[in-house]
Formats: sequence, C-alpha cells, structure tokens
Amino acid sequence: MTPELLARSIVDRLRAAGHTAYLVGGCVRDLLLGRTPNDFDVATSARPDELLRLFPRADRVGAHFGVVLVHDDGAHVEVATFRSDLEYLDGRHPEAVRFETDPREDALRRDFTINALLFDPITGEVLDFTDGRADLDAKIVRAIGDPETRFREDHLRLMRAVRFAARLGFEIEPRTFAAMRRLAPLIQTVSAERVRDELARILTEGGVRRGLELMDATGLLHEVLPEIEAMKGVEQPPEFHPEGDVWTHTLIMLEGLRNPSLELALGVLLHDVGKPPTFRVAERIRFDGHVEEGVKLAHALLNRLRFPNHTIEQVEALIANHMKFRETPHMRESTLKRFIRMPDFEEHMELHRLDCLSSHGHLDNYEFVRRKQIEVPPEELKPKPLITGDDLIAQGMKPGPIFGKLLHEIEDAQLEGRITTREEALDLVGQVVNLRPIGNRPAES
Repeated sequence: MTPELLARSIVDRLRAAGHTAYLVGGCVRDLLLGRTPNDFDVATSARPDELLRLFPRADRVGAHFGVVLVHDDGAHVEVATFRSDLEYLDGRHPEAVRFETDPREDALRRDFTINALLFDPITGEVLDFTDGRADLDAKIVRAIGDPETRFREDHLRLMRAVRFAARLGFEIEPRTFAAMRRLAPLIQTVSAERVRDELARILTEGGVRRGLELMDATGLLHEVLPEIEAMKGVEQPPEFHPEGDVWTHTLIMLEGLRNPSLELALGVLLHDVGKPPTFRVAERIRFDGHVEEGVKLAHALLNRLRFPNHTIEQVEALIANHMKFRETPHMRESTLKRFIRMPDFEEHMELHRLDCLSSHGHLDNYEFVRRKQIEVPPEELKPKPLITGDDLIAQGMKPGPIFGKLLHEIEDAQLEGRITTREEALDLVGQVVNLRPIGNRPAES
C-alpha cells in the first residue's frame, strides 16, 4: 500500500468511527502544486486513546502531543489529534497542548500558511484558515500570524523557511524575512542534529543555490556555516576562474547538482573551503595547501554538525582528491587505476565535472578518465592478488611493515602489466628485497 492510499484509508476509518479527519500540511501543499508528496499526514478530532483503539498496532511517537504513527505493508502515516499549543519555553516544544475539535485551531498553530491547509480526500474540499492558497498562487512563504512569535516558538523554523523557499522557488514574505534577519542568532540554540538534518534537505531537495543565498541574506549562513561565508570576496586567478570569487564558484557548482547524494552535495559545498585561509598573492593568486586545509576544516565543520562518520569520510575523500584529476594524464598506470577504483568514484567524477564547468570550462581530464574507465575492465582495475603475506612468510621473511610495502610494489607491477603470474611476483620480491639497503632487508629466518 502506498502512503497516499494508507492516508486515505485512515481518513475513511476515522470518519466511519464518527470523527473529523483530513489530510494536512506538506502533502496538501504539494498536491495542490502538482508535486508528489514525500509523505502524508492526517489531522483528526479523535483523541490519542481513540486513535490507539482504532489503530492498535500504531506507534506512539508523540503521545504527549497526540501523535501516532500508523504502519501498513511498508507505508507509514503520522496521525495527530487537532490541537492548540500553549507557551513555548525552550525554542522547540510547547509547555503543554490542548486537544481541539475545531480544525481551525490546529491550522493556526502551524508554521507557514502554505503548510496549514487541510484537504478532504473524499470531496476534494480544501480548508484554508490562513490564506495559504493565495500564498501558494503568489509563490510566497509567509509565517502564520506574527512572524517573530512563530520563529521564537521553534527556532528551527528559520531554516525551514529557507528550505521551503529554495525547494519551491518561492519568495519569503517581507515581514517574515525581516523577522528571520533579526532572529538568525537563535539558530545557535537548536541542537546540531536538527540543524544538520535541515541543512541536508536544503542541499539535496533542489534549489540549493537559492538556499545558500537565502541563508546568506538572512544571516543564517554566518551562524551555521561561517567557513562558507568566509569564501565571499576571496579572489581567484582569472585565467582559471573567470567566474569570480570562491563563493560565486561554489554557488555555480551547487546550481549544477541534480538529485545528488548528501555526500556529493557536501563535497561540492566544501571542496574549496580551504581557500580563504590559504589565500596569498605571490606573482599571482595562490592557495598553497588549500586541499589539506580544506580536509581539516571540513572535518571540524561536519563533526560540529554531527554528521555520521561514513559521510564525513567520503566528503573528506572528495576534497582530498579533487585536484588530482589534473595529474591523471601523467600518472603511472598503477596510480591511475587505484585512483579510478576509489569507493563511489562517480561522485569524484561529478564533482570534477562541475568544478571545470563552473570555472575554465575544460573537460579534457574528465574525458581522459572516462575513456580509461571504459577501456579498462573491472578485473584489471582490482585484480586478484598474485601473492599474499603467507607467501612472503613461506619465503622465510619476518612479518612487519615491509610486507605492506612489498605487496604494494607487487600490485603496482601487476596493474602495469609487468607481471602476470605468482612465479613472476615471487621473483620480483627477491629482486626488490636484494635492492633494498641492508638495514631495510627482512631478517633471515
């Protein structure tokens, strides 16, 4: 069952039991815009105990707020009792809620007018208590009621306003925008995990360039990503970067992303984060060591925002290797093959492609690597080892750091086609060992 069918069946069941029920929130907004909703929510007059009686297998994800999660065959829908919120004390949660029977009260507690619409899936009627349909038509993100009050209730709404405006291509209503500028520092009170998740959605849901520009215009960039704000005004050599400063270059790259993974989007955002602190002018503009500095800065930033280790590792790899493409035509065959077989290498390729198209426009190295990928079969990129450490021990060698170096050299020769058999590999081991200085030779057994 799809989430939409599940949501409709939930509405039917609630109404059959004598309750009021509607689709609500983002799914209604997206349906009216002709978009496919990511998920579906239902709002109802039924109290939490009645919800659990009707849906005994539901999860109580927010019992205090009257929210349960109904599952069916892999689909899930959040069902919430109509409510009004009392005072917010922590910038996230109301001190208490009051369950309501009137859907209007439920709509008025929400964040933005375009997210406060209710939809009757049976009759097609839309309940609109906040002029949300007019704002949808005008392509406006507007806080419900007093904007400052809405943002002080939940400080993450500052980021959510940016995400909706960016993804939908909407403008932020002037009073809402002004409140965001005044209150941007409040985002510092939000947990790193919640900011991280909202930033990840800005980076991957579409309109990311617009999202970063809005974060900059509202002051949220300064609060959340000061390392990115530092890119503004950092000049680059015009012969390589006619597009302008590091900030402009990064925005152009972000604009070129199409349905990216989070890791690729972060890699693009951060690939040149090491340039501002390494900028210097010596005959021409230089950024010596910007890759290494970028890896360090990205690591600190991503840890600060509590990104998972696997994401951090891939983003660091994207930054660390993004300048190596210019070396590919001159790499040893073994080095090139190792480069191409890196995990998730297509993300490295796409970052490099966007990097070129957003600056000098030359794709020679990209096309060189792509041809190599086509020419070299997978079994030649990572061939089965000809020998292992056990073979070295059988030759009378003592285990130690030298084993890794020897096996690396043997694989080099194998990748370059200089050896193809176990016997040739063992013969090469003997040659390599005999060529090493006495102090580096393995001990006799």
